[in-house]
Amino acid sequence: MKYIVFILFTVMTNAAAQLMLKQGMMSLGPISFEGVNPLVKLLQIVFSPWVFLGLCTFVISMASHLYVLSKVELSFAYPFLSLAYVAVAIFAYFVFREDLNGWRVAGIAFICVGTVLIAQSGRDLGGQGHEDQAASITPDKIQANEIVR
Repeated sequence: MKYIVFILFTVMTNAAAQLMLKQGMMSLGPISFEGVNPLVKLLQIVFSPWVFLGLCTFVISMASHLYVLSKVELSFAYPFLSLAYVAVAIFAYFVFREDLNGWRVAGIAFICVGTVLIAQSGRDLGGQGHEDQAASITPDKIQANEIVR
């Protein structure tokens, strides 16, 4: 549980990137490749300010996620990324005036309940992830394992 701050940072940067990408695509308007070189159009999209900022934020989010994966079990960390959907849905409702109907609210509630259950499972780790397991792997054990195969 001591890495929860990094996990939540990953979630929030992931959600922020999605919102930036949406803003960028809205500012560009409908995309059409008629009469335009597709490579040029792609470069125009990628280097538009909001899209570029969103992509950079994704890189930060992935770097944070890689750090988290080096510290905790994948089956613990990955489900937290579903909270990015929750954040995106809520912020999209307020920022872009997107629909947030009863079905979506129910889905968000299920995601939150599931994430809380997964977070509770992390308490069994005693604040540790797979660090103890990884630290116990030595080159001798790897070589012995390859010989057995």
